Formats: sequence, structure tokens, C-alpha cells
Amino acid sequence: MVNNVGAERAYLDHAATTVLRPAAREALLEASATPGNPSSTHATGRRARAVLDDALESISEQLGVPRSWLIMTSGGTEADNLAIRGAATGILAAEPSRTAVAVAATDHPAVVATARSLAPALEARMLPVDGQGMLRSEGVEAALADGAVGLLSAALVNNETGAMQDPASLAAQARPHDTIVHTDAVQALGHGAALGQGSDLEHGSAGAFPFWSWDDVDLMTLSGHKIGAPVGVGALVAKPDVPFGPVSTGGGQQREVRSGTLDLALAAAFAAALRETLSDRDREIRRLRALAERLRRGIHEIDPTARFTLAEDTPRSAHIVHVVFPGAHSDSLLFLLDERGIDASAGSACSAGVTQASPVLAAMGIDDASARGALRLSLGWTTTDHDVDLLLRALPDTLEKARAVGALLG
Repeated sequence: MVNNVGAERAYLDHAATTVLRPAAREALLEASATPGNPSSTHATGRRARAVLDDALESISEQLGVPRSWLIMTSGGTEADNLAIRGAATGILAAEPSRTAVAVAATDHPAVVATARSLAPALEARMLPVDGQGMLRSEGVEAALADGAVGLLSAALVNNETGAMQDPASLAAQARPHDTIVHTDAVQALGHGAALGQGSDLEHGSAGAFPFWSWDDVDLMTLSGHKIGAPVGVGALVAKPDVPFGPVSTGGGQQREVRSGTLDLALAAAFAAALRETLSDRDREIRRLRALAERLRRGIHEIDPTARFTLAEDTPRSAHIVHVVFPGAHSDSLLFLLDERGIDASAGSACSAGVTQASPVLAAMGIDDASARGALRLSLGWTTTDHDVDLLLRALPDTLEKARAVGALLG
């Protein structure tokens, strides 16, 4: 990748947002030329509705769900809020004994902060994870034991480390308690497990999880800009029997769950990006896995003390490499890499700029001192071997300087 002043750069922050796909850009521009409100009944409105209907039908077919399950949103954060706030309050209204929600301690802030914001009406129970970021089965069972949890949520792929949960296992624990299951699949779409598919391609080097399908989840969050659609579009896939409390009111669009005029251009772009993402999925997972292994080998050769947060046998996504460099100062490392033309991150872009220990790493038992040397490298559809080469070439010098800063700060 070359920036606007001609300097060569390696973009290794696809977990924050990936590059807009040409097909999505074309679909956006073409649909944008269609005038009219898709909710209007006149001829112009009906033409707009036809464009929107085509996009929604395409999305539903590719996801393998009825179109009526789709609730289009502005992105993953809104979809998570609808799932956690809307469904949890709806369940509480239907069953007053359901006074708690349970969420993975390593989940995205859009899930964890939303769950905590429901107090005092609803208690937020944090589900513990082990040192690899995998949910502890006994912790899930303990949270569900009293029957108060109406909604359980765990990200399919963690946005910082890439650790992948097993929704079939979660469903097996939740169903006996009649607990609804939500998963944030923002980082999984195109990289993690596709519904109804059991190929070992989906599950890192540890092999396949048990076969799983829509029988295992009731709600799923998706985001467009992680797969090459524009920022500003996402979806919540929600089964029709999930009760929702009022989150937004207005015209009653989308099952009266999320009112507002739908953006047909963004829906068309999302459909186009999704089509490309899923059509080439298996080959792309193989390609990104090979690039990730090159990164891991190269980093280990440069710094044998570097600690990869996830072990080789941990179920994980193909596109995230998370590493901790002992003694390095993470902010300095990111700044120095940026100077050398490398775009990377320490964790979630949604909390970037806030100097604090990562809640994800803390939940995994990684101490603050170690977490200060964390680096997340995330790959995407435009990543090449040359990008990996640029990172490995820049790392020795930047790592030495970042450790010098770390030594000064103590």
C-alpha cells in the first residue's frame, strides 16, 4: 500500500477496519443514484424499495437465514446494544424472574458496557475465561445455575486476541435454562466459523469445533466495515421469538425493534461485500493463516522472548496475531512502527487513545506490566507477503527503542 505522499506502508490493522472492496463501492454508488424513500408507496418509493429488497434478500440468502430475521443497523456497536439492551429488557418484561445477563469478561465494550449499564434493573454477570481467553465451562454453569440469566453473550472471535469460542458448547449449557444466546460475530465473518459448516478451515490449528448451526444462537451481531463494506452499516440477526424491549421508537420499521428509514445504498454495499467475502472464504482463510504463521515465525526469530498470547493449539481466527513483548512500551512501539510505515494497534480501536490496561488481557490473567508490551497485528483481504516483510524489517529497531522507553518509565 502506498499513501498519498508516496511512502510505502503496510496496513496491519484490518480488525479495526478493512479496506473498502471495489464491488461494495460500486454497489454503494449505483444504489445511491436511486431516489425515493423505500417506505413510500408511490412509484419512486417502490423502485427504491426494490433495490433495498434485492440487497436484503442477498444478505439473508448468504447468511442462510430468513429475511425476516435481519435487523439492519449502523454497525456492530448498535447491533450489540439492540441485542443486549433490547433483548434483555424484553426478556425481563416477559419473565420478571430473569433479572440477570451473562457476558464474557473478554467481550467487546459494546457488549460489556451495555450489560453493566442495565443496572439496577438487571445484574451483569461476567463469565470468566482461562489463560487462552476460552470461557470456563464451570463459570458459565455457575452463572446460569439459579435460572435468573435471560441472555448469555460471548463473542465468536475476540477482537483483540482472535480467540474463538464454541457456540455449540454454549448453547448446550444455555438451553436447559431456557437462556437466549447472543454472539458478536463481527470479527468472525469471513475469518471464523460459518453457520452450518464444520470444515477444519474455520477453526485455527486446533481443528474443528463440533458442528453448529442457527439452532445454537438466537442473536448474532455483524458489521460491514470489517469485511470491506463502508463504515456505517451492520446487522443484528434475530430469531422471531426473541422478545425486545423498546430501544428506539418511531415509524416501526424492522419489527418495531429499530425504527428509521433504511439506507438502501449501505445495504447494497453490505450485500456486495458479504458476497465477495463468503465466495472466496476457504481460500482466503488458508492464505491468511499462512501469512499469520510467517508473522509468528518471523517475530520469534527476531525476539525469542516474545510471548504469543494464544498457544498454537488454541482455537483462533486466522487473521489476528496478538503478541506481548516483555519490557516494551506499547504506545511507543505503535508510534515507532507508524513512523516506519506500519499500521498496527494494541487492541480495540473503539477504546484507542485511552491509556489503560486491556480488560481482555486482565481477564486472561496477564499482568499490567506484561500487557504494556502488547501488539495486535491483523490481516485482511489486501494483506500481502510484502506487508509481512515490511513489519519484520521494521521490528528489530522499533522494538529496541520501545524497550528503552519502557525501561525509563519503569
